[in-house]
Amino acid sequence: MKLIRKPIEENSNSLSLVHYVFKLIHYWPLFLTLLLIGVGGAWLYMQFTIPMYQTTSRLLIKDDKKGTQDTKAFEALDIISPKKSIDNEIEVIQSKDLIGNVVGNLNLYAPVYSESKFKNVLAYHSSPIIVSTNNMDSLIQVEKVYFKLQDSTVLINNNRYPLNKLVSTPYGNLIFKRNPHLIKTSSNDEIFYFSLLTPKKVISSVSARLKVSSANKLTTIIDIAFTDENPDRSEAVVLDIIRSYNRSIAEEKNVLAANTEKFIDERLTISQNNLLAIEHKQQNYQADRGAIDISTQGKLFLENVSNNDQKVGEINMHLSVLDQIENSVKSKNLSSEIVPSTIGVDDPGLTQMVKNIYELQLEVESLKKTTGINNPLIVSYVDKIEKIKPQILQNLDNQRQSLLASKGNLSTTNKTYSSKLESMPETEKTLIDINRELTIQSGIYTFLLQKKEETGLSFISNVDGSKVIQKPASSEFPVTPQKKIIYLAAMLIAFILGGIMIAVKESLRNNIMYQSDIEVLTDIPVIAEISSGNSKDPIVIGSNQRTLIAEQFRKLRITLAYLGIGGVNKRVLVTSGIAGEGKSFVALNLAISLAITGKKVVILDLDLTNPSLHVKFKVKKSIGITDFLEGKVSADAIINSTEVSDGLFFISAGNLSNDPSELLTNGRAEEFLKYLDGIFDFIIIDVAPVGPISDAYIISPLCDATLYIVRHGYTPKAFVGRIDKNNVLNKLNNAAIVFNDVSSRSFGNYGYGYGYNYGYGYGDTKKRLSGSAS
Repeated sequence: MKLIRKPIEENSNSLSLVHYVFKLIHYWPLFLTLLLIGVGGAWLYMQFTIPMYQTTSRLLIKDDKKGTQDTKAFEALDIISPKKSIDNEIEVIQSKDLIGNVVGNLNLYAPVYSESKFKNVLAYHSSPIIVSTNNMDSLIQVEKVYFKLQDSTVLINNNRYPLNKLVSTPYGNLIFKRNPHLIKTSSNDEIFYFSLLTPKKVISSVSARLKVSSANKLTTIIDIAFTDENPDRSEAVVLDIIRSYNRSIAEEKNVLAANTEKFIDERLTISQNNLLAIEHKQQNYQADRGAIDISTQGKLFLENVSNNDQKVGEINMHLSVLDQIENSVKSKNLSSEIVPSTIGVDDPGLTQMVKNIYELQLEVESLKKTTGINNPLIVSYVDKIEKIKPQILQNLDNQRQSLLASKGNLSTTNKTYSSKLESMPETEKTLIDINRELTIQSGIYTFLLQKKEETGLSFISNVDGSKVIQKPASSEFPVTPQKKIIYLAAMLIAFILGGIMIAVKESLRNNIMYQSDIEVLTDIPVIAEISSGNSKDPIVIGSNQRTLIAEQFRKLRITLAYLGIGGVNKRVLVTSGIAGEGKSFVALNLAISLAITGKKVVILDLDLTNPSLHVKFKVKKSIGITDFLEGKVSADAIINSTEVSDGLFFISAGNLSNDPSELLTNGRAEEFLKYLDGIFDFIIIDVAPVGPISDAYIISPLCDATLYIVRHGYTPKAFVGRIDKNNVLNKLNNAAIVFNDVSSRSFGNYGYGYGYNYGYGYGDTKKRLSGSAS
């Protein structure tokens, strides 16, 4: 009878994953320890970490160009309300100058803390005082200054300072005020101190915690978010940022309006002086000459000449505006210039170019507050300004030529009228000239007064440049540290660290620790796992024993059927790679498990180098198989009954020979096994390890199955890895592996092993192995 193994099909990836999971489960004490350490560390981290709250607000940027009634009323003064860009406004809100104003307004450079066991807490609501100064740049940086409030005075290092007065301290000039945010009264034993920080450090800290972004590209809404350890202070910071931004917008508009008003005032002063001089001249002439009225023709000539002269005056004012614009555009340091008013310029193209160049100037100045002068965006804006300059100069030249031509035509017309006036009497002629000058200056003065009123109204229209559509509101719970994330991260790190430790530990081991190690190294299937036991008795199975290890031998007994053992196939060889792996222990208890089923079983100690079964049976060494192979005794003379079971018989190794391998090849071994076939239902053969001795390879072809014993934590991986290579030349017939002495590391009575429960079990083993007789 010969056993034929069928092909094995399995999902190796799923199997490896199951094995790896079971490896981790059996290290649960390590994972539990790391988990406790990780959770404890996370708890300590949160005790020493200051929680941070986030305040959010939404700001609607008003666009003066998009149709509100108040802006339409000032369309003639468009330059006073420059076009706004959301990106530019974001940069303005984040600018260091604006944040510096907030730092000074809220005294952020002098925070007050309450000292505690784990961490120092901002005493925004518990401190009895706040600290400020008249010049925060002059303060000396200091980390901790302890103080007490006693009898309306602040006690610092035995020095007393009054409240609400600027006092000189070793750290600079300070003002101590009662805390307007005080909510809870501090206890007498509470310790307070304040810190003094440099403005640059505070501005950098605020900037790092401030996030300003556009809500979306289709709106002019800006989202502002700020994080701070105190939610109320965080709201105060965001609110002051919005106020400072609105003030900056108003100041910008006022600077533009003031520039326009200054230009108009200069022109008004000149026009007023000229008008007064002409009126005085008229009065003196009339008084001296008695000139009261002129003829009708003289009046007509006077009106025409006066109208022309008024037009010439307006042209001269326009030319003056063009000259001022030209001087400003030609200025080398454009960033320090303010583009002049374009009042009186009727060319919309020139007006728009002047607006464009000024808007680019504003963008450059805004960016300089937050970036370097060599920033690519600044360089691009400067390039645009340089490209617009020649266009403006060309337009100014064209306008000047046109105005000069008009002025020349008016002068020619006035000469015609003047020649006619010459024919009039001298007194009448002089009076007409004086009235003409008076009319011209009066018209110019009236025009300038009108423009001054319009500019004055622009100051009134400089309301807030934004609208708060969501008031600053802080989060209910801290945004950092987030307890759930911290604890989850700690647990995840504990598991990862545990996995790494296990992987490193396993990589350093050279012995077989898991069933998966065996499956990686050899194609021979593992058909059973035998647990380790505390009993020193080599016999662990009996008729009434229901222990775990006894059940495992019963399962091994049943698994033999799937190796084809039973009926005519009776011979089972038990061997191992090296001594000490428990082959004799497995052979003995397997034989007993077969015998207690009522079968007639013989166990043969064929380990002719180091026999041990007679010790386990507790019998004296006697004649045995060696004596039979040497022809000294008959076969029936060496078969001994045992006290373990009526159906169990034992054949000892006998007197050891110097050449055991030669005895096994003389033909008498095969003869003896055939003799035993006729007497017993099962024949269990314990043979020497295959590593140092070749006896197993001699006997295995005579047997129906071979059980190769691998011991947990003892068998070197190298020996298991050589099984398949050795089988190519010296085959172990119908081999299967028994994983012996597997330690229990799981909970409960039946959780054991380093593979998973009972090896493959009945179903899995049946899938892996099947036999047929031939």
